Amino acid sequence: MTPHHAANREAATMSASTPQSPTEAITQLQAQVARHRRELLASLLVAAWMVEARDPYTGGHLWRVARMTHGLALATGASPREASRMAMAGFLHDLGKVGISDAVLRKPGRLTDEEFAHIKTHPRVGARMVADHPLGPLVMGAIHHHHEMPNGRGYPGGLHGEDIPLDARLVGLCDAFDAMTSTRPYRAGMPIAKALAIIESELGQQFDAELGRAFVRLGREGAWDGIVGHSDEGTPLQHCPACGPTLVRTRQRQADEHSGCPGCAARFRWVLTEEGLQAQATDEQAAPEELEPGLDRAQIEDLVLAWADALEPAEGGVSPR
Repeated sequence: MTPHHAANREAATMSASTPQSPTEAITQLQAQVARHRRELLASLLVAAWMVEARDPYTGGHLWRVARMTHGLALATGASPREASRMAMAGFLHDLGKVGISDAVLRKPGRLTDEEFAHIKTHPRVGARMVADHPLGPLVMGAIHHHHEMPNGRGYPGGLHGEDIPLDARLVGLCDAFDAMTSTRPYRAGMPIAKALAIIESELGQQFDAELGRAFVRLGREGAWDGIVGHSDEGTPLQHCPACGPTLVRTRQRQADEHSGCPGCAARFRWVLTEEGLQAQATDEQAAPEELEPGLDRAQIEDLVLAWADALEPAEGGVSPR
């Protein structure tokens, strides 16, 4: 053994045998706990993404609701930390749709009263899913109450006004706007201006008056233009000729790859153009593996990092367990 190798081995042995100071041990433990919380959040975001993928017409919905919730929260006085927490809740608000049957969730026409009653169970299901989760206290209010209305005509609890949690009022407003501006099999998405006018007409009724006024102002200033019809920053939904904007381009998508429309199973080839990757129809049916949901792990990793501040314990605030 050379003197150099002997010195290295001796240094490693001394380092391994040197006890940590209390400060070092605490710092290491805090880093481990923070990493564990980020992994817990990532697992919830993956679950929410896969629930969303069951409905061909909701691609990018969770990202859009989260982005608008974050912007509205900051504009109405929330701290960056609280805005991150609310955005997280926005991404997770529809977790309970895992309990809705495909026949109802993917129905191409309007729902019957019985089917709508089935859909209305998803906030309670979602709340139960996160009730005992370590991150549950951060998001359960919005998941459970995002369909409540100030006039008491919402569900599941028929809550009024400020009895509805603030984050639920924020998420519910952004959720409704995205529903109005998104295409469905039975109707095209509304123009932004029309959806904003509807929100303005429902202030204090369906929507919180103060939050609604701020949302409309931001919308008329163009704050939502780069979010509506998109599934990521600078990434608009791609159109299927038969079904409309159903194709989500994930960050890992490459030129010459193929994917299928989740609505009609038409096959598309991704082609690099001056506008970036574009989906081109092939007049073929997609293979089963091309219809698998394309989980965007890169987007989820970025969202976890962006919202990491909300996962840290807070003095006197809502904290993860």
